Amino acid sequence: MNTEKANNLIVTLNYCAAQCSNCVMECLDEQDVKTMASCIKIDLDCAEICRTVSSFLSRNSIHAQHLMKECIEICTNCAIQCEQFSDMEHCRKCAEVCRICIAECNYFLAEAA
Repeated sequence: MNTEKANNLIVTLNYCAAQCSNCVMECLDEQDVKTMASCIKIDLDCAEICRTVSSFLSRNSIHAQHLMKECIEICTNCAIQCEQFSDMEHCRKCAEVCRICIAECNYFLAEAA
């Protein structure tokens, strides 16, 4: 495994997790929290899978790559959900960071193949 590429991806995964967590907190502060429920749920899932993949990747686990595929799927769903609320800065930023994370995970998987 290319350590530099892995380290770059770990930074991206952790940044994505942080943005998703921030989006959760901002969504909870919105006036109509119930409208934000689906966004909050996928944000939580996305943050968790990003942290998990980062952890697996940091210890060079043989399971990191197949978990990364799940991460791509969840990040995609999170980006799509947050884009529905793109008038809110926190959702727009979360979607943007998820898209970056998806691209970097795909790049890492392509290089590892």
